[in-house]
Parts: sequence; structure tokens; C-alpha cells
Amino acid sequence: MTRTALLLGLLALAIPQLGGAESGANLYLQHCVSCHGRSAAGVPPGGEHFGPPLQGVGAQSADFYLRTGYMPLAEADREPVRKAASRFSDSEIRALVGFIASLGGPPIPQPDPERGNVSEGMRLFTENCAGCHQVAARGGLIVGGTAPDLDSATPTQVAQAVRIGPYLMPKFTRRQLSDAQVDSIIRYVQLTQSPHDRGGWGIGNLGPIPEGLLAWLLAGSVLVGVASVIGGRAR
Repeated sequence: MTRTALLLGLLALAIPQLGGAESGANLYLQHCVSCHGRSAAGVPPGGEHFGPPLQGVGAQSADFYLRTGYMPLAEADREPVRKAASRFSDSEIRALVGFIASLGGPPIPQPDPERGNVSEGMRLFTENCAGCHQVAARGGLIVGGTAPDLDSATPTQVAQAVRIGPYLMPKFTRRQLSDAQVDSIIRYVQLTQSPHDRGGWGIGNLGPIPEGLLAWLLAGSVLVGVASVIGGRAR
């Protein structure tokens, strides 16, 4: 029996004595073990349930996937989608995150976007993120899935996603993007979440292409209407 499996077993035996809130080990056994394995070593594909190992992912990954509602998945082969409300309460999430953290791995990041620079953040986001999420951070379609919009992403979740690389997103090391650069990216993302419409009609800040298409559609309709009126008078 592995050390992790022994830890799970001992925690599970201790559960009836806890009385109050459920422990992270108990929650893991109830909701996660079928896909990630009793020893958190993962379950290989081939059956109805499969999932990656959780040993070494740390609190960083557990907190991200649980608080965004990406996990648990109803079906293991489905693309994870952000949910407005997680299946778990805040205390349950903290318990689960604490348990996964005990298996080793990085902690939850503590970004500080106030230290970031918006101009640098826009440049970095355009170079590394806009290809999938659009420069306006409104998400988009990509090969094999979708890139979500970042309207609801918190600073911590942006920092986590950069380091984790959830689903089809590549992960960035600190050599590729430093913590200071991530702070700048987060600050730019915050700007896209509450943009300043300096005149004109923002139409939800969908981005320059849909905004331009709508402008042409409205302008074309007006021109057709004006042409029809002029043509009718000329007869």
C-alpha cells in the first residue's frame, strides 16, 4: 500500500469521529476517487471513469478547478465548462483543497495586479492569450474546444490558469511569464471586465470585428432606406 493510500485510509477511518464538517479526505472519497483513484494516482482511460493523477498538483490546481466549477465533471471525456455555482460550499472547497495540498505541489498564488502595468499587460495578453480569448477577453472557438470569456475570472484564477494550463490552454513557466508580467496581464484583464466606452456604442464590448460588422449592417440599412426614399421621389 502506498503512503498516499495509507493516508486516505487513516483519514477515512477517522471521519466518523469528526462529527462536524466533512473532512477533505471524506469529500475526496465521495466525489473524486472514481476518476482520480484511491491513492490520487489517477485512473487511466479505458473505462467509464478516468482522470489524471493529483499527487503534486497542489492547492493551486485544486482551488482553480473547484472554484470555477470545472470539477467534478459529469462525464470524464467532456470539456470542462465554468459554472456559476460550484457543487461544493466554500468550507468544503477549502477542505478538499487542503487535502490535495497535503499530497504536495504549489500553493495558491497571491497575485497583485496593482503592481502591474496596463500597457504591458495588453501587449503580453495580445501576444500570448488573444489568439484564443480575443484581445477583448471575450473568448472564442478553437480547434477541439472553446476558450472561455474572462468576465468572471478573478485575479487569482487568472494567475492559476497561466501556471496550470487548464484543458487545451498551454501553461506558462516563470521563465516564459514572470509573476510581475502575470500581474500586468491580470490588470489588463480587469480592464476588459469593466471597459471604458469613450463615446459610441459598446454593444457589450464584443470586440472590433463584430462591432464593425454591426456598424456596417446598420449603416447599410440606413443607406438602402435613404436610396429607396430618393428613388421613390424621382419617379
